[in-house]
Amino acid sequence: MLPTPDTSHVPYERVYEPAEDSFLLLDTLSSPSETQFLHETFSPSSSSPASSSSSSSSSSSSSSSSNPGGIPFVVEIGTGSGVVLAFITAHAKTIFGTNQVLTAGVDMNAFACRATITTVAKAQADSLLADNNTANSSSSSSSSSERRREKQVPYGMYLGSVMGDLASPLRNHSVDVLVFNPPYVPTSEMPSRPETFREEDFHHSSSPSSASSNKKQPSFDDDSYLLALSYAGGADGMETTDRLLAGLPELLSPRGCAYVLLCAQNKPEAVKERIRGMEAGGGGRWRAETVGSSGKTAGWEKLQIVRIWRASA
Repeated sequence: MLPTPDTSHVPYERVYEPAEDSFLLLDTLSSPSETQFLHETFSPSSSSPASSSSSSSSSSSSSSSSNPGGIPFVVEIGTGSGVVLAFITAHAKTIFGTNQVLTAGVDMNAFACRATITTVAKAQADSLLADNNTANSSSSSSSSSERRREKQVPYGMYLGSVMGDLASPLRNHSVDVLVFNPPYVPTSEMPSRPETFREEDFHHSSSPSSASSNKKQPSFDDDSYLLALSYAGGADGMETTDRLLAGLPELLSPRGCAYVLLCAQNKPEAVKERIRGMEAGGGGRWRAETVGSSGKTAGWEKLQIVRIWRASA
């Protein structure tokens, strides 16, 4: 089992705390079926994108990519604490079969962006320490020069996190793997999307200049608003998710895939059928399959992870 990143530094009063949905994403992305799919699609030995007839079946070659064999670009939208993005970055070698992976995050909450930066940095340091310990305890039969040639950091390259609404900061057809744990709770109304909500508008008690700062701390209403952005999904809990799904054809690269979390009240079977009916172009079609499930009810939520990708006809 791969270690879960440390999030003890995260201000949970204004950033979504890792919960069952977060951990389901970690378990799914590191599962044998998904690591096989991702290895076959993105590892350096893969010459073309992978397609799969089911969530558990072996992947096979499909149509050519505009960047075959290129370094995959992995983006999490709505990073929250950063636990998922840090997990992907720290364990890139295991998940993708290569550490040649670029990762980035997007969130409307500036505090979440800052928390994610720290979470990823901690996870990378822990990954490197574990890798060094493994190397030091390995057989001494290899010469030191051989070990130096083989030595690589075990984690991917984290590019950073930016504030933004869904995929607004991203270029079209640039994302190879998208991960999205959306605000999926059905609510009677949606919080307004901020035109700007800058962290620099507030000071932190840990800041050296905080004593003399004229900037205010986030109020209780500010904190409540930021948390509402992370869970309030509107009608059927799908208003934000629907906006993202509508933009997938323009966002994903030709070999791209998305992992999206849904709960039972999101009507996941209907959502998957709608995705399968989207125009894929090039003679292909969109696939949507459940590749991870909570397998139990957590309160009223029964959760599942849906993988969305293009497959050849």
